[in-house]
Amino acid sequence: MKQAILGIDTSNYRTSLCLIDLQGEILAEKKELLSVKQGKRGLQQSEAVFQHIKRLPELAESFYPLEYQIAAVAVSTRPRPVEGSYMPVFRVGESWARGVAGFLKVPVFETTHQEMHIAAGEYTAQKRPAHNEFLAVHLSGGTSELLHCRRKRDGYDIQLLGGTLDLHAGQLIDRIGVALGLPFPAGPFLEKLGQQANGDFRVPSTVKGYDFHFSGAETQLLKVIQTGAQSPENIARATEQCIANTLEKVIRYAAQQEKPKELLIVGGVAANTYMKQRLSKRLEHLSVGCSLYFADPAYSGDNAFGVARIGLDKWLKHE
Repeated sequence: MKQAILGIDTSNYRTSLCLIDLQGEILAEKKELLSVKQGKRGLQQSEAVFQHIKRLPELAESFYPLEYQIAAVAVSTRPRPVEGSYMPVFRVGESWARGVAGFLKVPVFETTHQEMHIAAGEYTAQKRPAHNEFLAVHLSGGTSELLHCRRKRDGYDIQLLGGTLDLHAGQLIDRIGVALGLPFPAGPFLEKLGQQANGDFRVPSTVKGYDFHFSGAETQLLKVIQTGAQSPENIARATEQCIANTLEKVIRYAAQQEKPKELLIVGGVAANTYMKQRLSKRLEHLSVGCSLYFADPAYSGDNAFGVARIGLDKWLKHE
């Protein structure tokens, strides 16, 4: 029977399971967005925890009959690899992983949600950074950070260079999207709306060194929505453009500070086609000299594949 690594991720947005073989190929996976009522901008942790508890067994049952022998279980147990990083939703996945591993008498390997995104990006991008040292931009509803990454045999050493001082990029998108009447999470819907933009309405970005703000942009965008001064399409595009401009300024600053010029961009916001094209055009220009790598859109958002990949590396080292 073929051996497999089981990856588990229980985030604020999605319940995810993934089985990979010992070559890192996906054997089976299931992932399901958490349910958020129309007009709401997210879930309380208690509600997200309840949904994970309900959905994990349902997703696991869909794998049966299981044709693989689970050699190890990997799970994201906290948001980021820093002291004090904690979120109740990840306790659900951790508890479930320990129960499965204990029953099967196989090892359980811990990682973080942020490292999951980086691994998923590396292993699904059309091309991964050539050097073991690179920068990563993690953009999601809960994180907007610029990271200095060094590959290890079984994960990453990560140094935080900077990030948002208020709203995350995904929060800005979701708050503006919900204000426009779009479902939550609003990313794909806002992107589709922005494709119909026909004006040059913009809101400024606020950047200082490696740090940036989105709350000022949110205030201006919400005011324009309330007054009806711009079409929803133009507001959607202005939201995307503000985030892209902000990242461009931060990455240009990093290049000036002689940081690595290979950049892996991950997280749910990284799936946005307009932002990818704009950043690639402006930062891969000869005058800047960066090389940008993006996760496959299917693995930009929360998933368990990146967890399973890190688990495989840890298992190989363990063996």
